[in-house]
Amino acid sequence: MTRPMDEVALRSLIPGVLGVLVRRGADFAAAEDAVQDALVEALRAWPADLPRDSLGWLVTVAWRRFLDVVRADAARRRREDLVDEEPPPGPVSAVDDTLRLYFLCAHPSLSPSSAVALTLRAVGGLTTRQIAQAYLVPEATMAQRISRAKRTVSGVRFDQPGDVATVLRVLYLVFNEGYSGDVDLAAEAIRLTRQLAAAIDHPEVAGLLALMLLHHARRAGRTAPDGSLVPLAEQDRSRWDTTLIAEGVGILQTALSRDRLGEFQAQAAIAALHADAPTAAETDWVQIVEWYDELVRLTGNPIARLNRAVGVGEADGPRAGLAALAVLDDTLPRYAAVAAYLHERDGDPDRAAALYAEAARRAASLAERDHLNRQAARLNSRRA
Repeated sequence: MTRPMDEVALRSLIPGVLGVLVRRGADFAAAEDAVQDALVEALRAWPADLPRDSLGWLVTVAWRRFLDVVRADAARRRREDLVDEEPPPGPVSAVDDTLRLYFLCAHPSLSPSSAVALTLRAVGGLTTRQIAQAYLVPEATMAQRISRAKRTVSGVRFDQPGDVATVLRVLYLVFNEGYSGDVDLAAEAIRLTRQLAAAIDHPEVAGLLALMLLHHARRAGRTAPDGSLVPLAEQDRSRWDTTLIAEGVGILQTALSRDRLGEFQAQAAIAALHADAPTAAETDWVQIVEWYDELVRLTGNPIARLNRAVGVGEADGPRAGLAALAVLDDTLPRYAAVAAYLHERDGDPDRAAALYAEAARRAASLAERDHLNRQAARLNSRRA
């Protein structure tokens, strides 16, 4: 007959376990993470079989988890050294048994931010410090976020893991965090998505991987030497990574051939049309609008509608673009920037300058704000 688990008594063992791990050479942050993992495992296993030596059990499990993390971190660093922190082309050669972790980390009980952090920690093998640096938050804040996520999933049944769509959304959020901090989250998201694509045969997994590769291929052209943003139309296309573009297009074509269209495949098709154009003037905007129509049909996403208005403005002229924009909510992110661009193309620099300045005030990043302010200043200088 098993003894009941006393959760208060369990948590009272934490300081002792931490002390043992630190004395064995673990840094405090890594030791805290390992102990949290051991507690999650204890909450799962102990109700059925409470160990006689609770402290010894926790120390053993926590130390093993710490060693696993150290090995994973060393392996990740070796990967980065080998590929110079860029995602390698082609399929991964082998996949470990972490597929289930993707779905548990995307459990519906977790918020998106918690799911992203837990995925990077449990599947990506990143340390709490690295994740905190990538998100530009204090390490203690990120440690609390991850610990809360672990406690959340430890207290729910795993008969409702996240579905594929939820997992892909989490990976997409990781990719969109970009390149800040010590860890290149875009490259890390590609690595994780490659791993998932090798483990599960799903056209939307392939679609997301293609989308990431096609966007990542333009990375070198996105910024000027001074760090300022370079709009797509002004980017030096000779700096784009043609190997990644070819791989992304190949993956996308295979996914589309299965005739199970999803939103990530549609987004990747739009990115492929941009990547395929030798110059900005040769972009097939008519086909891009058609793909945005598909994306809107699939998702109803207002941001897709906003981007579609840009495409309409390029395909049918700025007046048509402004008409498509007029039916949308003007509080949408980047609405003012899109309106400014279309008004400038329509020959109204005064209105465009005012809208660029308004968009700068709403910008989500310093780089975007500076770019929009420069656009406003450029138009204002022409009036002076």
